[in-house]
Amino acid sequence: MPKVKKEAGSRNRELARGVLAYSKSAMNKVAGRARFRTKGGARAAPKGAPVKKNASKWYPADDEPFPLMRTFTPKTARLRSSITPGTVLIVLSGRFRGKRVVFLKQLPSGLLLVTGPYKVNGVPLRRLNQAYVIATKTTVDVSGVSIPETVNDKFFKASEAAKPAKGGEEEFFASGVKPVEIPAERKEIQKSVDKAILSGLDDMTKRYLNAKFTLTKGQFPHEMTF
Repeated sequence: MPKVKKEAGSRNRELARGVLAYSKSAMNKVAGRARFRTKGGARAAPKGAPVKKNASKWYPADDEPFPLMRTFTPKTARLRSSITPGTVLIVLSGRFRGKRVVFLKQLPSGLLLVTGPYKVNGVPLRRLNQAYVIATKTTVDVSGVSIPETVNDKFFKASEAAKPAKGGEEEFFASGVKPVEIPAERKEIQKSVDKAILSGLDDMTKRYLNAKFTLTKGQFPHEMTF
């Protein structure tokens, strides 16, 4: 019988057709795969831990929730270098899309704290995601703005009393919408912040903040300098 050559890329050789010189377990030891495939390779589970069931090869008939493997701790998103306190931003999404706002600071959640100011373009103190804004080269002096410590992420969460209660058909088909009452504390903070910003704005900057950002035919955002 002619001598059979070994396959390319394999360290095992054939003594005869279909007969290898080393067994599968012996080649695992040579290649270093034994520590992953032997009995002692898996880490022992702590005592009292629930026994993990083997995954089934069939998909479940119903959608069963299962915990996701999260091996990292969420951190505050890194602020873009083009966004600094006082930078004028263009809002791209949400209720005030197209409006120009003034950036104040970044909150612990990573969201941006901005204001219109409200007296200029009707945008109150608000949180925005930096992925949905365009940073311009226009800046406003906000060194005199004092933001209280209470203005954080919890400051913008609606209270339980403000949430609409789930009622029956009569409340569902009732005409008229109940206006949302803004707390007096929030109004006072808005006035103090706007007053500090408006003191350093001229008429041209006020008109710029009040103008809505739009695009016409033949204008391409990626070719613009904001």
